[in-house]
Amino acid sequence: MKRFTKLKLLLLPALFAISLPVLAMNLQQAMSALGQAKAQGLVGEQANGYLGVVNNSGDAANIVKLINDARRAEYAKLAQQNNIAVADVEAMAGKKALERTSAGHYILLDGNWIKKP
Repeated sequence: MKRFTKLKLLLLPALFAISLPVLAMNLQQAMSALGQAKAQGLVGEQANGYLGVVNNSGDAANIVKLINDARRAEYAKLAQQNNIAVADVEAMAGKKALERTSAGHYILLDGNWIKKP
């Protein structure tokens, strides 16, 4: 029984190391798919600095989750580096994201998804 526990303890770091590239690849795939997902009207930008699901089709929810998780981590890092609140970083990022959104892509305004003119 003790031998089995030791084996598990030895395998856990190896399994974790193997899973890291998979997670990174998934985020990379989500980033690659983002432009098309926006063009298809599946995801859009929000004033809070995060993506939202406009039409829950295909991989939209997965793309949004992976990218938002990465954004959340980056916002926290920026807030700490600049000694400001995470909410302030989110608001600044959201403002920029809305401004940079291409015409015809979706943005969330006043609780409604609209195509940016």
